[in-house]
Amino acid sequence: MSNERSRFLRYWNKEQATDYPRSMTSSHAGRIVIARPDFADLHFDMTVTMLLEHNEEGAFGLILNRPSDVTVQETFEQWIEPVGQPDVLFAGGPVSPESIVALGRGPSQGELVHDMHAVDLDSQPTLLAAESIEEVRIFAGYAGWAPGQLEGEIVNGGWWVVDGTADDVFFSEPDKLWAAVLRRQRDEMAWYAHYPADTSVN
Repeated sequence: MSNERSRFLRYWNKEQATDYPRSMTSSHAGRIVIARPDFADLHFDMTVTMLLEHNEEGAFGLILNRPSDVTVQETFEQWIEPVGQPDVLFAGGPVSPESIVALGRGPSQGELVHDMHAVDLDSQPTLLAAESIEEVRIFAGYAGWAPGQLEGEIVNGGWWVVDGTADDVFFSEPDKLWAAVLRRQRDEMAWYAHYPADTSVN
């Protein structure tokens, strides 16, 4: 995970980052950022993104509701058994789409937020039992923010920030996740759970 984080930090143009706030009041690691319906960046249109890391160096996360058409059977056949439904690769974000990030969960305490595990797909799936990992989800690409960039986007109203859980990462109906996370909020955000994905139908 640390190698992937350093890669996205190199990806962003440092001159562009100078316009962003240079300090952060608190870390949002383990929380979810939900793209507001009017968010201008189409890469994140109505997305739900789990922040795995967020500190003074930037933020690193995975989009949770972008399943692809590529099945795990086609790409990582040996991992088909522990992968939950839907058993496809997920588009984790616009940065480095050739990079693969796999998360696992089970009763044991992992090293990531919400006690999740980083899973090495070069190892054998049979080794998961030793770490009590029962379910795996595989992402291609990830979402990355330069220092201060995410904070600036939040201040400008691009994102809602809410509490997240491991269940969100492994949600079996990702096309319904955006609405499901909004529906459990206790303020006006919950109203947006009924927002149509295609406003042209109204």
